[in-house]
Amino acid sequence: MLELTESYSTAKNSIFQWLKEAERERKVVEALHHHGTRQRSSTHFKNQAKGKVTMKFESILEETDGFGRYQIALVLLLSIPRITIPCHFLLNNFIAAIPSHHCNISSLGSEGIFGNLSQEERLTVSIPVQDDGTPASCHMFSNPQFHMLSNSSRPSEVAVVQCQNGWEYDHSMFISTLATQFDLVCEKRGLAKASATIFFVGVMAGAVFFGVLSDKYGRRSMLLVSYVSSIVFSVVSAFSSTYIMFAAFHFLTGFALTGIINISVVLSIEWVDTKHRTFMGVFGSISWSIGNMLLAGLAYLVTDWRMLIITVTSPLLLATAMWWWIPESARWLIANGKTETAYKYLQKCAAFNKRQDFTSRVKPEALSTVMTVEHQDHSYTYLDLFKTPQLRRLTLFTGIVWYGVASTYYGISLNITGFGLDLYLTHFIYAAIEVPAKILIYFILNKVGRRITQTGTLVLTGLCILINIITPTEYWTFRTVIAVLGKGLSEASFTTVFLYTTELYPTVMRQNGLGYASFMARLGASISPLIMLLEDIWKFLPEVIFCTVAIFSGLIAWLLPETNNTRLPETIEDIEEMRKKPIYFTSEDQSNIPLKLPISADTTQ
Repeated sequence: MLELTESYSTAKNSIFQWLKEAERERKVVEALHHHGTRQRSSTHFKNQAKGKVTMKFESILEETDGFGRYQIALVLLLSIPRITIPCHFLLNNFIAAIPSHHCNISSLGSEGIFGNLSQEERLTVSIPVQDDGTPASCHMFSNPQFHMLSNSSRPSEVAVVQCQNGWEYDHSMFISTLATQFDLVCEKRGLAKASATIFFVGVMAGAVFFGVLSDKYGRRSMLLVSYVSSIVFSVVSAFSSTYIMFAAFHFLTGFALTGIINISVVLSIEWVDTKHRTFMGVFGSISWSIGNMLLAGLAYLVTDWRMLIITVTSPLLLATAMWWWIPESARWLIANGKTETAYKYLQKCAAFNKRQDFTSRVKPEALSTVMTVEHQDHSYTYLDLFKTPQLRRLTLFTGIVWYGVASTYYGISLNITGFGLDLYLTHFIYAAIEVPAKILIYFILNKVGRRITQTGTLVLTGLCILINIITPTEYWTFRTVIAVLGKGLSEASFTTVFLYTTELYPTVMRQNGLGYASFMARLGASISPLIMLLEDIWKFLPEVIFCTVAIFSGLIAWLLPETNNTRLPETIEDIEEMRKKPIYFTSEDQSNIPLKLPISADTTQ
């Protein structure tokens, strides 16, 4: 019995001792986790220099402070050219506006009876009246109808012809637009809308061009090319003497601006640590909203289409002058073997962020072992998006969602008439609502999840359009409120789809996946102005189409997997095998991303 008691006592003491040791180890681990990051990093870098470990770029960026004054200054520098982007993307609201017009009757002369008539009387005898009491825009009487001066009722049969000598325009709102400059009215009315389509086709082409060359020659050099070419093409388009000339250089302007769109966004993200990328993606895009609001004011002050193009392009002159301060992407430099140059930029970043011990903690030779893009033994193409069942399904659904998001956004943004408000005020309100929408969506994404947010914003956008279809036009205040709400929801869906798509595609296919999604978005943006021409068939037909597209694409988004708090897929096999069983990740797992971000993807609206 005594031996049993002693054994029990010994066992109890052993257990207590083991628990104490376990608790001590736990505290040590916690202390290392919370306070020893830099010590572990130091050992990691020493091993790196000896060639023992393959490291990630995020580890180096953390030593420079991945979200300090350097990153903020870079974002501010890049926000200057980014402000011009929405001005060009939505410029058609003003330069392609079609003011009130009627046939030019000056050729009828001022002699005889016609010469004794006032201008109002001349219009009465020369031009038929529309249902709303205004002169017809595209027709005139074949002969003056003088009897209408004494009898306002129109005879049942009076011969009318199309305008014979051009048109007279109302210049009270615009000094000059594309429509008044090149007579893009009546049977040529579609050419004014088509100019927006031509621009977006240029954006589609530019995404491929600048994507390839930026990966080959670097972000910084191609950014300068984009600055200069955008200025040249924009100015030349502003002094076009024919519509064909304008269309050609408007296409090239969209082509060149794509470089600013993609490179500025990706460059800023490549210099920011992992945990701040969502913040940078959402709040960095506020420059779009600022530029959008500025466009309303600039268009109000500058009512000549030529000068308006030059005005919205002028910030690029300042951006070009400040280009010398913009660094090259250290990620791109390391991935292309230019480690010495990358180290110099990292030193500047660390010094600007007051990390004085960077050079003692990270040696230049450590950069040569940084892990770049994984699976370099296989070159993936767009065809790989359709080779396996789950990835093919993902590609089909994301393409539909991106088309729906872009088509709806530009369908709303390019239709700012019919709400009983001033054209400029409507545009400003549409732009201003984007700011709270972006801020709100930043907090909702992590709380509700990506799938519910994407589906909800698209379906609600469609419902807003539907409400405006069935609401009588005399309730213009209510219709305006619903339209503004729909615009904010469409902006929220655009902000969501950028983040959602990057999390859906695997690392080895992320660049191709985003490039494909960008193509579908620009396709939707290009077709939207043409859809608006269908109002000649039925006034509400364009809105019905946009409503249907928004709701349908929102329902398709529900079929996509949730990615909130799940580990990002690395390979196609992850999509095929692991998508049904998402694996939750920690912040350390989240840093395991490719060194080179997808520059060919269109990262703007």
